[in-house]
Amino acid sequence: MRVPLRPRRPPASYTGTPGNERERGWCAVNSSELARRAGVTVRALRHYHQVGVLDEPPRSSNGYRQYGVHHLIRVLRIRRLSALGIALEDMPRLLDEHGAEAPAVLDRLDAELAAQIDRLTAQRALIAQLRHLPTTPDLPPELAAYMGTLAGHLSPELEQMDRDQTVLLAHLVGEEGMPHLVGYYEQLSDPALVPQIVAITADFHGLGDETSEAAFDDFVERFVATFAQVVDSLRTDAPDLDLSDAAGLFDEYSESVLNATQQRALALVGERLDGSADDAEAREPA
Repeated sequence: MRVPLRPRRPPASYTGTPGNERERGWCAVNSSELARRAGVTVRALRHYHQVGVLDEPPRSSNGYRQYGVHHLIRVLRIRRLSALGIALEDMPRLLDEHGAEAPAVLDRLDAELAAQIDRLTAQRALIAQLRHLPTTPDLPPELAAYMGTLAGHLSPELEQMDRDQTVLLAHLVGEEGMPHLVGYYEQLSDPALVPQIVAITADFHGLGDETSEAAFDDFVERFVATFAQVVDSLRTDAPDLDLSDAAGLFDEYSESVLNATQQRALALVGERLDGSADDAEAREPA
């Protein structure tokens, strides 16, 4: 049979009381010693004082805090509640009101933990999905599958540009516009269209000061012909999608990574695509 452990009885001359700083076996200690015994940091003790879950102890003649055994017990209780995930602001009701508020606090904590579990489960599912996609995990997961279509067909510089612009565009359209953007990328991933995009992208990479005007004009024509239907489809499916703020950002980005000829080509392509959209609207019956 196990013998229950009991503290040694104090001698008959002992007259200590629960609040006595000189109780047998416990002398009043400073914050560093209390933190060590309780398994917390001095900074944590200060925070407990600030939020009101730990009362200020008396101070010694030289101004140092002097903690007793009841402060240690209080800190140990705080640690236990913290380990359960209970917020400091909820602790006074549990520490000082004999647990009357415990059911409500625990119900709320359980609901919060359930929500966290749902988020973590979704995050794990997303990670599992990203493991099987040929793209980097910094891309929006909704677009990652389509971004892998051109992987290996572009130069490293253009692959980086494609990723950067996708991240920026996904942020600008927001959650409401994401389904339309997914549809746009899905069309660009059409197997019948991919070879044309790869060829145009390679030609775009080769644009420079030595490009003739005839080759330049031919490139613009092929670019517009390839992308016009996809761009028009996006405008039709998402007429309220406002990307007016994106133009300046994409111009700034292009200036930082493209040469002058490539910038001029994109500007002209943009004008042509906008013009085709205006012509389509003009042909619509009033």
